[in-house]
Amino acid sequence: MDYVIKTEEIKKVYNMGAVDVHALRSANVTIAPGEFVSIMGPSGSGKSTLMHILGCLDSPSDGKYFLDGEEVSSFSKNKLAWIRNIKIGFVFQTFNLLPHLNILKNVELPLMYAGKRASLRNEIATDLLTRLGLGDRLHHKPSELSGGQRQRVAIARAVVNNPAIILADEPTGNLDSQSGNDILSIFKELHQEKNTIIMVTHDKNIAKIADRIIMIKDGEVVDGDITN
Repeated sequence: MDYVIKTEEIKKVYNMGAVDVHALRSANVTIAPGEFVSIMGPSGSGKSTLMHILGCLDSPSDGKYFLDGEEVSSFSKNKLAWIRNIKIGFVFQTFNLLPHLNILKNVELPLMYAGKRASLRNEIATDLLTRLGLGDRLHHKPSELSGGQRQRVAIARAVVNNPAIILADEPTGNLDSQSGNDILSIFKELHQEKNTIIMVTHDKNIAKIADRIIMIKDGEVVDGDITN
């Protein structure tokens, strides 16, 4: 199999009272294992909707989505939850960390859901946060960190279960230029380690760090093979 993700004529319609909003009209995307792909488009183009469908956070109104050769629509709720915890790592613009937990506990959470014992969770999360330069901040809460540091925690949480796919939605959107560049460097390192990375962005300069750019406009993929 030469793909990890494949969509066929994916559509997404939201019913807003008497109005139907077509977020995706026809999205055909194929992504190979180990590929680094940027999904680029203006605000409202449908790129985040596509990301949510690829991450099994939402389902299409029509069309087919294949993940590792299996059609996602056939998955049970339990299997979808397992995929979101084990096979896919998420990095969001707003970090989505739990504010009442320290960063070590935030990163341990996916391991807990995966059934890892407490001592192993602590060891894995500590090693990963230390690798990302946060070894001296393990017991700090997210509010005690800078934006760049919080995004590093979010990346650690995303990769702690060694997922097959990393999805990043505007991961530098809330960061200053230097912090943003630091985060992009981490994604480059993750790609060098053969991770499959899909990053949503509206910024052409950020999109260019990927192997390939998928352009989306008005809910349609208008060019899925811009190779850098």
